[in-house]
Amino acid sequence: MREYLKFYIDGQWVAPIEPKTADVVNPATEAVSGKISLGSVADVEKAVAAARKAFASWSQTSREQRLDILLAIQAEYHKRMGELGEAVIEEMGAPSALGNGFHVGLGAGHLAAAIDSLRTFQFEEQRGATLVVKEPIGVCALITPWNWPMNQTTVKIFPALATGCTMILKPPQLAPYSAHILAEILHTAGVPAGVFNMVQGSGAVIGTALSTHPEVDMVSFTGSETVGVEIAKNAAPTVKRVCQELGGKSAHIVLDDANLVANVAAATSGMMVNSGQTCSAGSRLLVPASRLDEAIAAARDAANGVTVGDPKGDFAMGPVVSKGQYNDIQRYIELGVSEGAQLVAGGPGRPEGLTKGFYVRPTVFVTTNDTTIAREEIFGPVLVIIAYDDIDHAIKIANDSPFGLAGYVVGADAAQCNAVARRMRTGWVSINGGFDFQAPFGGYKKSGNGREWGEFGFHEYLEIKSLLGFAPAQ
Repeated sequence: MREYLKFYIDGQWVAPIEPKTADVVNPATEAVSGKISLGSVADVEKAVAAARKAFASWSQTSREQRLDILLAIQAEYHKRMGELGEAVIEEMGAPSALGNGFHVGLGAGHLAAAIDSLRTFQFEEQRGATLVVKEPIGVCALITPWNWPMNQTTVKIFPALATGCTMILKPPQLAPYSAHILAEILHTAGVPAGVFNMVQGSGAVIGTALSTHPEVDMVSFTGSETVGVEIAKNAAPTVKRVCQELGGKSAHIVLDDANLVANVAAATSGMMVNSGQTCSAGSRLLVPASRLDEAIAAARDAANGVTVGDPKGDFAMGPVVSKGQYNDIQRYIELGVSEGAQLVAGGPGRPEGLTKGFYVRPTVFVTTNDTTIAREEIFGPVLVIIAYDDIDHAIKIANDSPFGLAGYVVGADAAQCNAVARRMRTGWVSINGGFDFQAPFGGYKKSGNGREWGEFGFHEYLEIKSLLGFAPAQ
């Protein structure tokens, strides 16, 4: 049983000002696995004051000083990757291979990318008689979700540290364990007091207090569109910057070639990774209408081949994160059936043999792009197949969405893949499995604003100052 009952404020582990706790449930067993404290507005005030005080000195540190801290964090992170992986498995049900693999690997990758970017990032540029300077924006509120806990926290913390900002992290209430261990890592690595602070609690309390606080200069939020809108509204009166990575309903376009069956199978299996709880998941699979039957057979076989069970066992997919998430996904599956979508694999209820835990059957529908299950983000292992007539039709379907976070194109003709990717109205497109920690990640339309990852993520934490008449040193 884990107990994380203190917050990290001003370089110390401190008790909450108003004691209040909440249970954390293991989604694989439905049993309580631990307890955390829930913060209050008073805790936020204390954390913001510490961050504001620390900003005066941390913002003036040199590139080399910040690099030293990030390298120290990197050493500690690698020492504790096993602990982080076990925490992720327990808190949100990721299978062992995934929790100890890609989950913690993403954090390590973002840390390495921040270090590489900081070594060469241009914080100053002389333009004639003007010096353009990029300075840290100030005190940042970092509000993160539960679905990829290490990815979402590290992609905010490390750029903020690298650029000289101070911060308050509000980790997810459903998946708080890995964030606590990460805070221990930062402390051991020697991050100065007040530079990094962490307050656990509910979004309604902590998130609102941070987004409305006049001493918070910037909010970086990853989560649902609904909450993102509320944060933007809350932040508006203080005119603070808001960087948001919100929902997605991303199209995965499979081109018509000899590899179609294999590509459909890979896309289907890939959609089920992390129990489909990925904002950038290719949840709309677009296939040529002339080969729909082949695609259906391939998707059915792939979905039925996804093993589901205990995250600590040898299974490809674990549970979804909570009872609420399970119920919401079941509602969408039942809605798909009632709307007349063709059920290809899976369906309502738990997989056979599983009577406890928030397990969902890997589910595939064939439908059209105007149905609810094709338009709304389900955030579970539910894939919809949509047929297209030709490439223009495929692009039209892909772009016919209120979201624009990610996209995928697979096919043997590289030039055709490139042309299709250029026409997709989305912020991040993977061509034949492409992946890059330095590539800017973020969305169009209701998928948010701003960019994260690598050098481009630095810009969200910087203000631009012009020094006119600045004479270069002779």
